[in-house]
Amino acid sequence: MARRIGDFDWSATPLGPMAGWSGALLAAVRIMVGQRHACCMFWGPHLIMLYNDAYMHVLGAKECHALGQPFRQIWSDVWEDVRPLVDQTLSGRGTYSEEMRLIMTRNGFDEETFWTFSYSPLYDDDGSVAGLMNITVDMTALVQARRNQQVMQEELLHRIKNILSVTSTVVSSSLRNAATIQEARDTVGARIMALAKAQGLFTGLGDSADITEVMARSIGAHLVGSDRIRLSGPSVPLSSQQAVGLSLALYELATNAAKYGALASPDGVVALSWSVQGDAFALDWQEEGGQPVAPPTREGFGSRLVNMIVPAYFDGQGRAEFLPQGLHYSLRGHLSP
Repeated sequence: MARRIGDFDWSATPLGPMAGWSGALLAAVRIMVGQRHACCMFWGPHLIMLYNDAYMHVLGAKECHALGQPFRQIWSDVWEDVRPLVDQTLSGRGTYSEEMRLIMTRNGFDEETFWTFSYSPLYDDDGSVAGLMNITVDMTALVQARRNQQVMQEELLHRIKNILSVTSTVVSSSLRNAATIQEARDTVGARIMALAKAQGLFTGLGDSADITEVMARSIGAHLVGSDRIRLSGPSVPLSSQQAVGLSLALYELATNAAKYGALASPDGVVALSWSVQGDAFALDWQEEGGQPVAPPTREGFGSRLVNMIVPAYFDGQGRAEFLPQGLHYSLRGHLSP
């Protein structure tokens, strides 16, 4: 920029030929081009612009025609925002702004930006304020990262509350329906472990997980080295809450099948199928070849989980049917956007 400033035809601007510039103006230009921070200056009644190498990226597409142009013309998109600061500086009082939000149109579109910058008055040889110098730091990336961090913290807090709520329900229901302390201990431990595995899908605070990964986490022990549970369906991204809910439901179904249903018999199998049409989601768990099944004599947590709690995550309905060939569970609902 020092070379460009030296080669520029200043006679076509209000500043006139460089040979006629005052010592104060020349000194200010030397200081500005030597700055390693992004720096620019504006001089004279029209506030004609000069800038250094580090400031070039600040201008974006404007850079090709910014040198030697008036402040108000080059930065017309933010002029009204910074004008009070300019007026104060030209009165002899410098300014400092931290993370000031400016909507800039540098590349043909509006973009939200944030800047920490100072305006300092520049004095001519006679001691009068003849312009201002701007040293600036682009804080946009830092502000956006801080915003993302806040969103992640809020999401984490939301999920912790959900986990605690589900955990409380699991513990209280399991204790209430258990016949012995040992049964309660085993049931609570198993269900908490299933919840932990489901939440493990989102340790990176991801927004979704594929349904096959959900199944691998929730019923993986029944899938490895066996065709007892036969899967059929497309790849489907599930929101974090829907994935956790479905994972718990599948774990409950698989556990009951291993204890009382198709998986308790060497010839029993489970057909697990799902489909998607638009945002409509359908899932079926059909057991065959196992021992005869009958409706439970009382409704426990497992029944409420698959028939009421999980369907609520899908804004739909769940239904368990105890058919002659085995348990059939159906889930009908909608995928989260």
